[in-house]
Amino acid sequence: MTFVVIITFLVFALLGMPLAFALGFASLGGLFIADMDLSVMPQRMMHAVDNFPLMAIPLFMLAGELMVSAGIMQRLIDFANSIIGRVHGGLAHVAIISGMILAAVSGAAVASASALGSTLVPSMRKQYDTGYSSSVIASAANLGAIIPPSNAMIVYALMAGSSVSVGGLFMAGIVPGIILTIGFMLLASFISYKRDYPLTGDGFQITNVIIQTRRAIVIILMPVIVVGGIVGGIFTATEGAAIAVVYSLISGFFITRKLKLTDLPGVLFRSAVTAAMVGALIAFAATVTFVFTIDLVPMRLSGFIQNFTDNPQVFLILVMVMLIMVGMFIASNAAYIMLVPLFAPIAITFGIDPLYFGFLFVLNLVVGMMTPPVGVLLFVMCGISKISMSEMIHSVWPFVVLQYIVLILCAVFPQMVTGLPHYLGY
Repeated sequence: MTFVVIITFLVFALLGMPLAFALGFASLGGLFIADMDLSVMPQRMMHAVDNFPLMAIPLFMLAGELMVSAGIMQRLIDFANSIIGRVHGGLAHVAIISGMILAAVSGAAVASASALGSTLVPSMRKQYDTGYSSSVIASAANLGAIIPPSNAMIVYALMAGSSVSVGGLFMAGIVPGIILTIGFMLLASFISYKRDYPLTGDGFQITNVIIQTRRAIVIILMPVIVVGGIVGGIFTATEGAAIAVVYSLISGFFITRKLKLTDLPGVLFRSAVTAAMVGALIAFAATVTFVFTIDLVPMRLSGFIQNFTDNPQVFLILVMVMLIMVGMFIASNAAYIMLVPLFAPIAITFGIDPLYFGFLFVLNLVVGMMTPPVGVLLFVMCGISKISMSEMIHSVWPFVVLQYIVLILCAVFPQMVTGLPHYLGY
């Protein structure tokens, strides 16, 4: 039965069917082989999406869309530019810092890529080649799935159950997110200097920094309030997402005054489309997970791994290598939904810290968003920049390698991941 599900999914996915529907047909085939009542499928789908914590995802997406429509991008760019000053690769640094701050607003890599790309690509391609510009923006956007609030971490925590908390995963992403940001900037400096890209940006002036900080304070305060409230136990992740929506509305209407009532239909539509895609993946993948469960796949997999090795490090290496391969061919949300219920319980039996395992799992699949052949950020940036996939891949590989280096560092030095959340009581 499991074999039928896997083969059916691969066939439909290779034929170009959207992954959510490929999962649906795969689970339908599994239920048919198992001779089960097919009415169980809509029941499992409804059970999967009828989940209060899951509401955080569309709400954070809506908050991000509202903030972008409220005109935050220019304020972010001006703020980042005032900090960077006039240096080699200055625009690249501005894109990376803007991506880091936008990550703390949107929580989604694709949304960040769209906002950063549409705003910065026209300026960057005047100074740099288009492939490099697109690679920098894709890397900066990928911080959106690592720095809290991260929709990827919410999905992981939901699928892992009570073994890990959303707040704990959020805190686990802060130190690696900062390290990645610094790493991206150092790499951008090296490439810019090596290629002799021109100096860009205005000279550093403390008065300008103060002015731009005052203009951007409304953006900077949002993640402080929302993430701080979640971590402090003042409200849940879902309630925090709702607060983020209200905060975004107030900021757009009364502070930046760029958000108009006529913008709301478009904002709601874009948020609904993205949330529906995630919801469909979760609903259909839940039926696949159900088929795997009744076919005793978790027990068989656990038994196979424990017979193969009793070493937690070997198990972790096996999972990480597998996720690298999975990230190249399967969308990250589908991978979370199918694989987290299988591997998270096994990691606990090996005595691996759930926060540590969860963050490595997320980071691995996040990097997969930039790896061919199905890296979604590559497709987004190719569409925005109007370049070929081969040119994009040729330029992006140093940034992908850097992310894998940080992944290895996090695996070798667990305190990079668990230090802050454990200090805060997670």
